[in-house]
Amino acid sequence: MTTQPPMPVADINLSDTEFWGRSLADRRAAFATLRAGEHPPFFAEPESPFAEQGPGYYALVRHADVAEASRNPEVFSSGSGATSILDLPAEFNEYFGSMINMDDPRHARLRRIVSRAFTPRMVKKFEGDVRDVAARIVDDLLAGGPCDFVENVAARLPLTIICQLMGIPGSSYERVLRNTNIILSGMDPDLISEDMNEAIGQILAAGADLADLVTSLAEERAGSPGDDLVTSLVTANIDGEQLTSAELASFFILLVVAGNETTRNAISHALTLLTEYPGQRELLMADLEGRMPGAVEEIVRYAAPVIWMRRTVTRDYQMNGHDYHAGDKTVLFYWSANQDETVFADPASFDITRTPNPHVGFGAAGPHFCLGAHLARREISVMLRELLTRIPDIRAAAPPDRLLSSFINGIKHLPCEFGG
Repeated sequence: MTTQPPMPVADINLSDTEFWGRSLADRRAAFATLRAGEHPPFFAEPESPFAEQGPGYYALVRHADVAEASRNPEVFSSGSGATSILDLPAEFNEYFGSMINMDDPRHARLRRIVSRAFTPRMVKKFEGDVRDVAARIVDDLLAGGPCDFVENVAARLPLTIICQLMGIPGSSYERVLRNTNIILSGMDPDLISEDMNEAIGQILAAGADLADLVTSLAEERAGSPGDDLVTSLVTANIDGEQLTSAELASFFILLVVAGNETTRNAISHALTLLTEYPGQRELLMADLEGRMPGAVEEIVRYAAPVIWMRRTVTRDYQMNGHDYHAGDKTVLFYWSANQDETVFADPASFDITRTPNPHVGFGAAGPHFCLGAHLARREISVMLRELLTRIPDIRAAAPPDRLLSSFINGIKHLPCEFGG
């Protein structure tokens, strides 16, 4: 692969929306410059009409920093907001981030109640459902021919599985998808208004619609239990603890937004990567079962569907030679950590045999490690196995249409082709 020339530090502004519209090669060069330069780099916060611009933030771009901050939540706190660099009202953070925007003991309490649905053993119970849905998606793909891979394949699997898991009726699937697209739209004008006041209204309305959907379903399940996650959460009583209706609504928003968007983007990136790297595709096809786990991990490393999360420093602390102070904001750039040359040999290359592969595509080890990582891995592997077994020549027909967002490494559209 051709090495991208270094990018001058003066040309890098991670708070500028235009930066996130640049090519992946440019972004990769920028983060390489930041990892090699003054440590850690500091940036002004993005400007916004609905929140005051704060004092700025440190960008944690090295793998070691992201890992250490993740292991020390008592110092690097999520309670002031993890999904926004700006200081948003606490109710807004919890409404859209649920336990992502909480610290212990509240975080531990909520995670303890909901985590029983996401153990490897529980996910294995859903494997048959995942295979059935993936098979139907490929049936429809073969019947309909080349199409937008995101809309017809990548988006359908996680959306269907999460809705089935929660007990959401099929008639509401499009409603869920539409709202999650709005909530994680970033600044992409294809998905949300360019007027910030209107955009805020759209995001709040999308969240309220999802909350109404699950609250109504919870009321039904309280009187008529079903075999689904909403029933389990409504009736859960662990050591005398239950979810409030507000906690259930915010967790549902987190689940459908995080679980749907991130897995769908990983699957979309998978087709792009297997098209761009035909040698890796041949390697995978030669031993589909044996190499699939490594392929999934490398896809998640390379794509890093969630680009960053924020933390706020609670007390003076020294980490890797830098002194942090109480109140400092830090942003953990997972995408950059997954490209760290000190951890990954030739990180710009896609290598499904990479080992070890200590990526942080699901977050780094710590209490906020992705609760749905087991389910996401299963969905990605099942979908790829179904596609490559039944349509072995499927490939991306054009470059992906990327989401304009600093937060989600998303793909909006990706034409696919096969059979030609």
